[in-house]
Amino acid sequence: MKKKKIIVSITGTSSEECLMKLAEIKKFKITEAALFLEHLEKHDRDIVYTALGKSGLKNIPLVHLRLDMSREEVKMLDKTYKVKCFTIHEDHFNIINHWRGFYKKLYLEMSTDDYVANNVKVEKIGGFCVDLAHYKKQSALGNKDYEYVHNRRNSPRLFICNHLSGYDPKNNMDMHLVKSKKDFLYLENLPRFVFGKLIAFEINNSIKRQLSLKSYIEFLMNRL
Repeated sequence: MKKKKIIVSITGTSSEECLMKLAEIKKFKITEAALFLEHLEKHDRDIVYTALGKSGLKNIPLVHLRLDMSREEVKMLDKTYKVKCFTIHEDHFNIINHWRGFYKKLYLEMSTDDYVANNVKVEKIGGFCVDLAHYKKQSALGNKDYEYVHNRRNSPRLFICNHLSGYDPKNNMDMHLVKSKKDFLYLENLPRFVFGKLIAFEINNSIKRQLSLKSYIEFLMNRL
């Protein structure tokens, strides 16, 4: 497999959790990271945006959007941090007009609920952000989410970026708090077409832990 770019991520269910990771970003002098805003209300997002400006981050290649984010908010992030991929969920197609002008920078993360609404059209946007643990779970279930991705396996232009979390094979579940490097061994069994050029962690572990896992995952991928 060609070398992939794996980046650490600012994640959290509150602004406080994100601020802790941003403090690590500054400490380790990291200039590039992904940003996950899914769990943050507007007030919390504004706190994070202020802290971003003081963190030393120059590039945020991937931003995971939240349903209530406006076009102006997306435009600000895009202009300030050179965003390449804004990742969305299936239900975001219900309000996709809010983000007009950015369609080709939107990338779809599928759920695992065995349902794909008729208005979900990945060809309308930039392509997929395959959540790798979700795909592993979907393939085990053989559900409609899996079929939607798998049926487009011969369209490499659609497979651009990924979310990366751990996977629990016993319970067929994705893991956002990783306990062991073994939680990533499932990557060796995924088809190559699902991997994009940009892979962002979606775990709640510290930036320090993400950095150590990054080296291990790069080692795993070099074996594929």
